Amino acid sequence: MIKIYHNPRCAKSRAGLKHLESKGVDFQLIKYLNEPFTEATFTQVLKKLGRKPEEMLRKQEKLFKTEYKGKQLSDNEWITVMVQNPRLINRPIIETDEKAVWGNPPENIDELF
Repeated sequence: MIKIYHNPRCAKSRAGLKHLESKGVDFQLIKYLNEPFTEATFTQVLKKLGRKPEEMLRKQEKLFKTEYKGKQLSDNEWITVMVQNPRLINRPIIETDEKAVWGNPPENIDELF
C-alpha cells in the first residue's frame, strides 16, 4: 500500500498528490498535521527515505528560525522536535512497504514505480 503524508495547504504537497493521482494507483492519504507521526513511525520513514532528520527539516519555517536555527541536535532529538512540530517536516512524503521518497519535485514519486 502506498501512503502519502500530505498537507493540503501546501502547494508542493498538492502538486505531489496530483502527480500520485495521475499514476492511477490506490493510496492512503494521511494528513500528517491532523494524524501526526509517532517517533517510531517517523524513524522508519526516514530510514526508507535514506535521509537524516535534519535533511527533512523545513528550515524556512518561522518556528525553525526562532527556536532551532544554529542548534546542534542529535538525530533522535531532531526526530522528537519534528514529531512534536510536524510543520517542520518537508512534504509530501510518499511511502511504500519498501521505500519512501520526498515528493519535491513531484517527479521524485516516479522512483516508486
